[in-house]
Amino acid sequence: MERYRVNESELLGWIDSLSNWGRWGKDDELGTLNNLSAELTRRAMELVQEGTAVSCAAPLVFNEASVDAPRAPVHFMVGAGEAYRPGDEMVGQQMATDFFGLIFHGHTVTHLDSHAHFMWNGYMYNGRPASSVKMNGGATEGDISVTHKGIITRGVLVDAARMRGVDFIERGDGIGLADIEKAEKECGFRVGKGDVLLMRTGQLAERQRSGPVDVLESGSSGPLPELLPFFRERDISVMGTDTGNDVRPTQSDLFVNPVHQIFIPAMGGWILDNAWLEDLAEECAKRGRWEFLINILPLRLKNVTGSPVNPVAVF
Repeated sequence: MERYRVNESELLGWIDSLSNWGRWGKDDELGTLNNLSAELTRRAMELVQEGTAVSCAAPLVFNEASVDAPRAPVHFMVGAGEAYRPGDEMVGQQMATDFFGLIFHGHTVTHLDSHAHFMWNGYMYNGRPASSVKMNGGATEGDISVTHKGIITRGVLVDAARMRGVDFIERGDGIGLADIEKAEKECGFRVGKGDVLLMRTGQLAERQRSGPVDVLESGSSGPLPELLPFFRERDISVMGTDTGNDVRPTQSDLFVNPVHQIFIPAMGGWILDNAWLEDLAEECAKRGRWEFLINILPLRLKNVTGSPVNPVAVF
């Protein structure tokens, strides 16, 4: 399929023409989450007919480095139950505790990016200086804690791989306007204000089947940059796919991650990376219904540039 490719000049122009700086006030920190409302949440709750919940999080794999996650999540036990036996004197103090830590940005962990994750020309969203994110102290502005009320709204799924009749969209190709237009026509929804727009490439499932690859060498799939004006026009709150959300290789040395580089610092957007969409796609197809209530609840982390999440769709 011939895909529309945005050139570097267009991308540069979009930094200004698609900008949301000042749209919700000079001190705004929420960006596109301003498109949410109590009324939209109430309407989304009306989509729940059965109470069936579906996780959109990929399982965390601890202590196993891979080519696309060279610094793997770490887990070890601080205390375990191996020494406890029936009849021990300290019956009331038998417990187990853990430690885990991880670098969640990348291509394997399901997470939500905050505005402190990407900058452009020395600035974060709404003119906050990039220097606000410090090696000693973290993100003093633009951190994930502004999402502490959660993101509870309508979700819609564009299953681009299924609509194209393929198991997965190849690396170097991506989801574009034609895919969304086809989904709206065939699946009976229209992407609207405040939506969490999820798009399935099938690539995360392909990773599980065939193993990890080096994204820098082999490329990646995801949303094409041509979708950026669409995100602004429809006033979505969050976009996400089952990838790291930028197609590689790119045709620009300046825009290595064009969707991240424009949607976050210019538009104040929120990106859900590496969502597990296989189970959701199956449930949507089973019902012939591609809209649902979605709950994304980031951890309340101060000075952190994002959070691992377990997005849950409810039918």
